[in-house]
Amino acid sequence: MELTEKQKEAVKLLGLPATHCLLFGGSRSGKTFTLVRAVILRALAAPKSRHAILRYRFNHVKSSVILDTFPKVMGLCFPGVKVDLDKTDWYAEFPNGSQIWFGGLDDKERTEKILGQEYATIYLNECSQIPYSSRNMAVTRLAQNVVYQNAAGEDVHLRLKMYYDCNPPSMSHWTYKLFVKGVDPEDKKQIMRDDYASMVINPTDNTDNLPAAYIDRLMSLPARMRTRFMDGKFSDDTAGALWHLETIEMWRKPSNLPDMQRVVVGVDPSGSRDLDNASNDAIGIIVAGLGVDGIGYVLEDLTCKAGPATWGAIATMAYDRHRADRVVGEENYGGAMVEHVIQTARKHTPYKSVKATRNKVVRAEPIAALAETGKIRHAGFFDDLEDELLAFTTHGYTGEDSPNRVDAYVWAFTELFGEIVEGPPETRQGRRPPPNWRTA
Repeated sequence: MELTEKQKEAVKLLGLPATHCLLFGGSRSGKTFTLVRAVILRALAAPKSRHAILRYRFNHVKSSVILDTFPKVMGLCFPGVKVDLDKTDWYAEFPNGSQIWFGGLDDKERTEKILGQEYATIYLNECSQIPYSSRNMAVTRLAQNVVYQNAAGEDVHLRLKMYYDCNPPSMSHWTYKLFVKGVDPEDKKQIMRDDYASMVINPTDNTDNLPAAYIDRLMSLPARMRTRFMDGKFSDDTAGALWHLETIEMWRKPSNLPDMQRVVVGVDPSGSRDLDNASNDAIGIIVAGLGVDGIGYVLEDLTCKAGPATWGAIATMAYDRHRADRVVGEENYGGAMVEHVIQTARKHTPYKSVKATRNKVVRAEPIAALAETGKIRHAGFFDDLEDELLAFTTHGYTGEDSPNRVDAYVWAFTELFGEIVEGPPETRQGRRPPPNWRTA
């Protein structure tokens, strides 16, 4: 198996004295393959050494590494090497006694078991999703003292190595601060630059291993997504942003959703009357659910530019499809217009009219706080909605057009988390959130 030229360059980087090595760049550029291969090489070189490959969630490391990249690397690069996979404790053991442990940092019990051991190599896969505190905890276990004999029969100490990879998040993320700015993310002091090395590796560096149309698909992504997944660049910070890309990514849950105890369809009208007028603002339509686990989930973004007959049908079909409890809509545009549209599209649809008594930022802040702590998660990838969320700041909305998706999102989750956001009914004078809303 022949590595790409960029992968060969990455291998040289990993061989430098630096303990901490980051490969960052676009999607499907060969980062994970290169780093998994490097971990296996170290395990094979040093008998009885121990190594760890970690992600934020165990089910992600299981699906993307254990069941995909790891066997692929073994088959292509080490076809004659037998490896035993323990599916109880989830580690791979090689004939020389070396082990590679796989884990997720979101499972407290399993994390304590994994981090109760010392390792010669720790690889944080998709580290944009991993909190800095979890990274620091993992660093404390990079401590296994391994001595092995090289081909010449000489004793060699295996250098401790910490590998990282990511599709670059925003410049506020700890990876950018550590590897690009060279400062500690917490105390802002300069770090030992010689101990940190990084390089960019993008999908255009891996075209021989990609479908012909893949690069074209990346080029067609929205600007924010293209910057990250095609160009492999850290995105600029939005001053005072209420939502952050790394937080959305960290809590994203596109599969294995719990049952929903409540579902609502949030609607934010634009006042549009024309079906085909592209200059009209979109009608925000967001389907949100409250799981039996107490977590809120974005289930669908059905936002559209259409006249009342069309968007009314879209909203009510979503109501039926998700067996929702009610439709929630803002009354500011034309009073009872939204309710009339909904009832025309589907008679007797349970409907709640809400009125904006506070400005958008004040309404959005407690919802953003819930999202930051994982109380609200995205059950899929909603590019347009996420673009709007990332452009929403403490100073107002900085994106183009109107944030109809965010408004519908806020209405929906305000309905689902009413007492957390607004307090019990008897304390809602002035609509101020209760003192504990940030930690509820």
